[in-house]
Amino acid sequence: MFIELHILQNFAPSNLNRDDTGNPKDTDFGGVRRARISSQCIKRAIRREDVFAKTTAVELADRTKWITRLIAGPLAKAGKDEQQALAVAEAFANELGIGTETDKKTGQPKSKVLLYLSKSEIAEIVAVLQEKWDDIVSTLKEGKSPALKPIVNEWVKALKNRTSAPDIALFGRMLAEKPDLNLDAACQVAHAISTHRVSMELDYYTAVDDLQQDDETGAGMIGVTAFDSATYYRYARIDWKQLLRNLGWRDPADAKSAEQKAIREQNTKVVELAKKTVEGFLRAVVTAVPTGKQNAFAAQNPPDFLLGVAREDGAAWSLANAFETPVKADRDGGYLKPSLRALDAYWGRLTKIYGAEGVTPAALCLPEDAPLENLKEAVKDDREKWLAAILAELE
Repeated sequence: MFIELHILQNFAPSNLNRDDTGNPKDTDFGGVRRARISSQCIKRAIRREDVFAKTTAVELADRTKWITRLIAGPLAKAGKDEQQALAVAEAFANELGIGTETDKKTGQPKSKVLLYLSKSEIAEIVAVLQEKWDDIVSTLKEGKSPALKPIVNEWVKALKNRTSAPDIALFGRMLAEKPDLNLDAACQVAHAISTHRVSMELDYYTAVDDLQQDDETGAGMIGVTAFDSATYYRYARIDWKQLLRNLGWRDPADAKSAEQKAIREQNTKVVELAKKTVEGFLRAVVTAVPTGKQNAFAAQNPPDFLLGVAREDGAAWSLANAFETPVKADRDGGYLKPSLRALDAYWGRLTKIYGAEGVTPAALCLPEDAPLENLKEAVKDDREKWLAAILAELE
């Protein structure tokens, strides 16, 4: 089972996702320049949207170089010496193979690479460190402790191919320095691209000095900000089975008979969390907006069209090629309706040529006069009915 999302979202003038020059990201598609929002930017906006953690009822994982703080903080709170706790945390990171360096601002050690760990994964290692504290501290020397090696190995083994964090289960974890902690993402997210040709514009702005005298001329500051506006096509895909595996689902048939009952009980909990994870993702997709330059542009525009597709097989359908020929604005202006028309027609051709068996669409459409023919029957009245229709397919 796969859940696919196709979204049309029109953003007013904005600079939601900047490149290294400060300009809005773009790309070439269909021979013309398109506005672009990177998949990393979109995933972070979804993950950090409050409704995601609220729906899953699980705290977000932390992606950070400060694993030393995550470990040392609870140890110190439990009564361990603060400096020793920091030294043990540093030794743990070194034993893990990710290395440490001294932060120039704080003078404290941090890992050389970003780690992506759940709150419970950190809590598990803190509990073991407390239990083995005396052995670890007594052998601690020059940022290392031989007593940590079996502890780290057991912890890594326990985390192999699973996580307790819905966001890690969705978006995966990659650590070249410690491949055993890698986790294949259950969710693929495409870069959002405009359905039409886009030209970047420049805003020349000035700031006035409030205490400037009448006989004093000139602005207190001048500057230039790049921006654009576009109707974007967004695509994402969730692999339901991979999500279950990432959250700890196991096949009872692979275990001894004495363990099978416990595994089935655990699987029931995993399935429920996976359902909440999909629901949280869907709810966050509707409300999440990238934060770039929002104080200057306030481009808080909700999606205009959402198409959720439950698919029984693995044949993925991105609808980006509906816009390979860039759409042109309607006679009265506007790219949204031409984009809807192109997406609807492309969907119709796909289902006619490749078939629609095992494919269940559910759509949410903001414009009341949307030019839909092939997807007209899939449109739901409101967000809750749309969500219910998609989630029902997971049953």
